Amino acid sequence: MSRVKRASLVVMALFYVLAGFNHLVRPEFYLAIIPPGLPDPEWLNLLSGLAEIVLGVYLLEPRTRIFAAWGVIALLIAVFPANLYVAAENLGLPGGQPGTGNAALNTARLPVQALLIAWAFWHTRPEREPSPAP
Repeated sequence: MSRVKRASLVVMALFYVLAGFNHLVRPEFYLAIIPPGLPDPEWLNLLSGLAEIVLGVYLLEPRTRIFAAWGVIALLIAVFPANLYVAAENLGLPGGQPGTGNAALNTARLPVQALLIAWAFWHTRPEREPSPAP
């Protein structure tokens, strides 16, 4: 694996592990962006946080890396409705009133999801071996 891809993998794994722990430490932030109507927001927050931690760790293990990268993609797709909800309602800080958030930041979350999916997808692909010099 190239140094760039290895560094990318470590950064991505660290990102998901830290984000997962943040679900456990600051649940109010995540609870505020769970769309109304979904059952048991506390459980959904805990489940997504634990999934991020596990997937982040599994990204570092070569035997589970591809599975974990696909798991990250599935998780990003699963939480996309929360990002749509945040953008549509322009949510502010936890406990704030709808429409009090930063509209540009809330809308920017949507294409960032696509970039995160592309990043994880890159890690589902095996590294090409350099061709031998003639």
